[in-house]
Amino acid sequence: MTRISTAQPRTAERPAFYNEMYAEDGGVRPHYEAYAGWLEATPVEQLLQKQREADALYTRLGITFAVYGDESGVERAIPFDIIPRIIQPGAWKKIHAGACQRLRALNAFLKDIYHGQEIIRAGVIPGEQVLGNRLYRPEMRGFDVPGDVYVHVAGVDVVQTGAEEFYVLEDNLRTPSGVSYMLENRRMMMRLFPELFSRMSVAPIDHYPDLLLNNLHSVAPAGVTDPTVALLTPGSYNSAYFEHAFLALHMGVELVEGQDLFVADNTVYMRTTRGPQRVDVIYRRVDDDFLDPLAFRPDSVLGVPGLFAAYRAGRVTLANAIGTGVADDKSTYAYVPEMIKFYLGEAPILQNVPTWQLRKPDDCRHVLARLPELVVKEIQGSGGYGMLVGPAASREEIEAFRARIRQAPDRYIAQPTLALTTCPTFCDARVAARHVDLRPYVLTGKTVSLVPGGLTRVALREGSLVVNSSQGGGTKDTWVLEEQGC
Repeated sequence: MTRISTAQPRTAERPAFYNEMYAEDGGVRPHYEAYAGWLEATPVEQLLQKQREADALYTRLGITFAVYGDESGVERAIPFDIIPRIIQPGAWKKIHAGACQRLRALNAFLKDIYHGQEIIRAGVIPGEQVLGNRLYRPEMRGFDVPGDVYVHVAGVDVVQTGAEEFYVLEDNLRTPSGVSYMLENRRMMMRLFPELFSRMSVAPIDHYPDLLLNNLHSVAPAGVTDPTVALLTPGSYNSAYFEHAFLALHMGVELVEGQDLFVADNTVYMRTTRGPQRVDVIYRRVDDDFLDPLAFRPDSVLGVPGLFAAYRAGRVTLANAIGTGVADDKSTYAYVPEMIKFYLGEAPILQNVPTWQLRKPDDCRHVLARLPELVVKEIQGSGGYGMLVGPAASREEIEAFRARIRQAPDRYIAQPTLALTTCPTFCDARVAARHVDLRPYVLTGKTVSLVPGGLTRVALREGSLVVNSSQGGGTKDTWVLEEQGC
């Protein structure tokens, strides 16, 4: 019977990456000690069986994702790793405080750019960065959204490079996805390893749907005391449809498509077997362009004709608000620390990754000279697409990307390649170090809050820094230890 060794393998040269489980001397870090003891006592055969159970359950439950551009059109089960990522209370406090601070500033920024534009007039952010951005919605100028909340749900991507070193990679403010994986990962771990939760003080996350619903209720239109909430999905062919159905079920709200809604007298109604029912809050997972063919793309069949007029009339709340995309653009990201200082009068708790904006000639020249060392991203890209990881790219890939940059430098930003922390991961019947990031989900209503955890994404390919599932990454449960657990 083979057992997992929790001793860190000794090598002549230590890797340049901070290992979240093992200290530099090979010992187990304090917040992993209880888990390491259990892991060492558990046969590899048992872990393999549990991994097979998890894979089979995820496939049977339909916890899948689609890869855009894959001509087969086949959805794949989300890869899941049975070894949790464990975060100590002190580290979580910093992530929690920093993410909430960030969302307060971003909401203030969105209110400002659609009203007085003080940050532009103060010269903190260039006017063309905002007003020339294709995701800026002039139609939202002067409109007061309920509670001044533009971003009700945000996914803030955080990476760690050392014991106390955290950076925000990007802010996902339009229709951030992945929270269903966070919740299902926890349910899976509790099903497979109930004994671990009895010996470790892991903070709960299963109240997320209730917290989300309460926040949506809190931003209902004025005068509505018992709001009806619906979740608007593009439909079953969308890559995140599993999540849409999951959240609607667990919030106890209707899952609707555009054809299920109609607008009359600037009021949104849902078609039901009992006749029309007014809808007061729509948690929408449809992009701005497709929400209303009368206001945006006329060829859209996903939206609701007249929805924008009802929104502007204050008869329905949209979460997230229309026009939030200008704030999660990767070139706007570079200004978030200045937003925090400008609107909150505070120093940023979580730092940005140093960023070069290639629309600036000096930045572009600098990046082109160091392309093999850097990460380059499209400013409105997502899912790991449209990016170059210089150190992992071939010479041909680098030169092809160089040509793309020269053709349209304003479409790109660049960042240094960070030494992301590694986390123990069950690969090929052994525990191996793999790079991870974290997406905590920040909810804004009358308050700004987040559940203690998030979606940990793991780069399953050895040496890879790209954690997106579409690029060979997977997910794992995130355990935030409560104070008494340390």
